[in-house]
Parts: sequence; C-alpha cells; structure tokens
Amino acid sequence: MALLIRDLQRAVPLRRARLRRDCQVLRQILGLGHFDLGLICVDNQRMRILNGRYREQEAATDVLSFPFHQDLRPGDIPKLLHQDEYNLGDIFLGVEYIHKQSQIYGQDFYNVLTVTTLHGICHLLGYKHNTQTEWKQVQLHFSFAHHLCSYISSL
Repeated sequence: MALLIRDLQRAVPLRRARLRRDCQVLRQILGLGHFDLGLICVDNQRMRILNGRYREQEAATDVLSFPFHQDLRPGDIPKLLHQDEYNLGDIFLGVEYIHKQSQIYGQDFYNVLTVTTLHGICHLLGYKHNTQTEWKQVQLHFSFAHHLCSYISSL
C-alpha cells in the first residue's frame, strides 16, 4: 500500500527518495507493507505547535504519532474488516530537531531519521513509554531498530 511523504519544512535539505527507500524496507521487514502510512516532515516551529496542541508540551520534539487504530495492545497488528482500514496512521517527523540531534551525537542523519520513523511506527502499533516498564519494553525494540537501520543503510 501507499507510503505518503510530505516535506513541509525548509530548515534541512531532505532526500525524500532515501527516506522512502529506507521506510519501504522497514515496512516490509516488519510485515507492514500492505498498510498505508503517512510521514510528514516538519520544522521545530511546527513541531512545537503540534506538541503543544496534542501533548501540552510547548517544545520541539523528534516524533509525534497519530494512529488510525486506537487502543492496540503493544505489538499487535490491526485486525481489519474492510479494505479502507489498511492504514497505520500518520507520523510527524521533527526533521530540524532530528538533524540537530544527529549532528550533536555524530550520527548519520538518515539512519537517525529511519530509527525515529520506527519509533513512530511503534507508537502506531500501541507501544508507549510513559512508565518504567513500558520504557524497558520499548528499549528492546530500539536496540533491534539500530541493528535494522544499519542493515537498511548498507543496502
């Protein structure tokens, strides 16, 4: 199904073809290739507005996820009844924020972008990290994510 990428920011030059390739591979590996997914790339200003509106935190952040399917148990793939339900949701990527973090830590920007996208997908699949127990569960997936992104970037 479709992967929609919208670049609504101008703070950081973005190669959408690389992001699309990495995300398509990621979706296939995770068994989510038949779901629609929206990636919206925004700058710090727009991310602050969204984060304030939906999380009541007036600060830029790396990722915000808006799932199509509500109340999934962590890791569950949605059970679908109709063709129009093959949608995971939308992920807003704070590209300016991610770029700055990748520079601070000396990491490849596109690898961090892919890991952050996976973080967003985890949220779309019901994972949260509001408690210590949830955070430990998510950390296991991030360890896997870093290995997976290294593999994807080698393709």
